[in-house]
Amino acid sequence: MLRRLLITVVLLGAAYAAGVLVTGRLRELDDSRAGAVEVAPIQRSRPAAPPAAAPPASETSVSGGASPDFTRIAGQAVKGVANISSLQVVRTSNSPLASDPFFRYFFGDDPIFGPRDRRSLSLGSGVVISSDGYVVTNNHVVGENVSEITIALADKREIRGKVIGMDPATDIALLKVDVQGLPVLAWGDSSQLKVGEWVLAIGSPFQLSQTVTAGIVSATGRTNVGIADYEDFIQTDAAINPGNSGGALVNRRGELVGINTGIVSQSGGYQGIGFAVPSHLARRVIDDLMKYGEVRRGSIGPLRVERLTDQWAEEVGAPNTNGALISRMWRDTALFEAGLRPGDVIVGFNGQKIDDPSQFFRLVADARIGSTATVRVLRNGRAMDVKLPVVSSSTTARQRR
Repeated sequence: MLRRLLITVVLLGAAYAAGVLVTGRLRELDDSRAGAVEVAPIQRSRPAAPPAAAPPASETSVSGGASPDFTRIAGQAVKGVANISSLQVVRTSNSPLASDPFFRYFFGDDPIFGPRDRRSLSLGSGVVISSDGYVVTNNHVVGENVSEITIALADKREIRGKVIGMDPATDIALLKVDVQGLPVLAWGDSSQLKVGEWVLAIGSPFQLSQTVTAGIVSATGRTNVGIADYEDFIQTDAAINPGNSGGALVNRRGELVGINTGIVSQSGGYQGIGFAVPSHLARRVIDDLMKYGEVRRGSIGPLRVERLTDQWAEEVGAPNTNGALISRMWRDTALFEAGLRPGDVIVGFNGQKIDDPSQFFRLVADARIGSTATVRVLRNGRAMDVKLPVVSSSTTARQRR
């Protein structure tokens, strides 16, 4: 009996010990899982220090990590930028029938029904390019039928100016004031501009004189914008608004690299797409205006060309839309005598391929006066070369009249 009791006690003790071991292992497993869940919050609460954030690339490239400082450049450049006020005489009519040929046949320019002179004021900006008073601005700022031009200098003096020359093709005009010792903006080389480079736009937007805005060069060599006939624009996101026309586009060295000309906008105000005539083009135009009072460009005669669409390309037998479609020409010209006809597609000029009418216009304008140009055209899908003399654009203008 005693032996049976001892065996029972031993078995109970062994069972208890086994139960403790099993329970202990289960607790260890539970603890290890709990620890796995709790380790993550502990690690998140004490993360390793992240590497120092790199400064924006634009700031680094400008001044080694600091924001760009344009104070010195702007302070000097604004001294060479002026306000332009142009008073124009615009002919209008009091009668809605004035444009009717039947009405004009009977009444002509009778003062009762005829035209009236109305004065229109154009406001813009200009850049002083010589100490003896030459000022460059946009052609559209000066306008047509100018009766009076006032140039307000940075020192608040308002001086009557005169027009030296105008070039509608590039939208550049040259003015002069009889003043000596003016602060000027030095010319820069726009051909060296890089996309992403900092530039300043200086002018008088909304008549707020000496306004400076900053941005970058968005693109160079922009064409087919629709602002001028001869297009080779600098595109920038520096804020340009109405009144900035004719103002300065300045690089980081304070040099004049462009003449602010126009914007693309659905609202009429700044939307980050502005255009400036590059300095290398503006300077060439101004040199001609100073020497001759006009810009002497090459011309092959009076000719109207259009952009080639898919539909027109199919109609004239062109393989693609590259080229310039001749839409209108005159019979009594060298063009017609040489064999060109409306419907021909100009695809080459002096060995260079033509992509669009704007490029064709530039190549013709830059051709040497007195030389002979080779124009390649497509007619019904077949290529042919035509030799044409390059004459002065002023000669072509007289032919059109």
